[in-house]
Amino acid sequence: MTVVAESGQTYTSDEMMSIAAARALSGGQRVFVGIGLPSTAANLARRTHAPDLVLIYESGTLGSKPSRLPASIGDGILAKTADAVISVPEVFNYWLQPGRIDVGFLGAAQLDKFGNINTTVIGDDYANPKVRLPGAGGAPEIAASCQEVFVVVRQSRRSFVERVDFVTSFGHGRGKGDRERLGLRGAGPTLVITDLGVFRPDPETSELVLTQLHEGVEVEQVREATGWDLTVSPELSRTPAPTEAELKALRELKAAK
Repeated sequence: MTVVAESGQTYTSDEMMSIAAARALSGGQRVFVGIGLPSTAANLARRTHAPDLVLIYESGTLGSKPSRLPASIGDGILAKTADAVISVPEVFNYWLQPGRIDVGFLGAAQLDKFGNINTTVIGDDYANPKVRLPGAGGAPEIAASCQEVFVVVRQSRRSFVERVDFVTSFGHGRGKGDRERLGLRGAGPTLVITDLGVFRPDPETSELVLTQLHEGVEVEQVREATGWDLTVSPELSRTPAPTEAELKALRELKAAK
């Protein structure tokens, strides 16, 4: 979807999503970054308002500063621009599991109303799924151990489901208290950014609530793209439109080779 802001600036819903996700990060945070949409948002934040953001990738690169978007966690540009490169076990044992990562930034194929993530299979038969997805990687431990988790995902009834077909990465289980009962260190998903709006877990139920609408989007559109009976915050706000500087930085980042 293309949006025309009041200023006359034109941008896409994907650009709004990436910019909104980037804005959620602040300077100095240690961010465990997933490839794809999370990497776009994290690198954009570092190029704009948070130059001292510390980007950590699963391959063992600490403080990477890529000049372009990495193709995978094994992309050489991550090691070339990192402050340090350590082994994968060290990333998990010394950084992630002890709770030294501020934000885990993840994507999802499916996300349910309690922030559980599926990147494993679509369908109710694990052995013979409708779709076999890339799998877990380090996402389950990221979701379990980071201080908090941000999720960025394009929204539709296929991606926003009442219950995921498979829990790859634990969010809030089936409601408030499930993380604590399992002894998980982090707070779990505290923010979900889509191409339609922004969601946060309800403090009493942990169910995702629509708290912010992007420009050009109405509540009914979000309801139609949600696979459960969506709750809308009484303090629903509008996402500020992208600035010219944000759009320029994002487009340059995506165009870089």
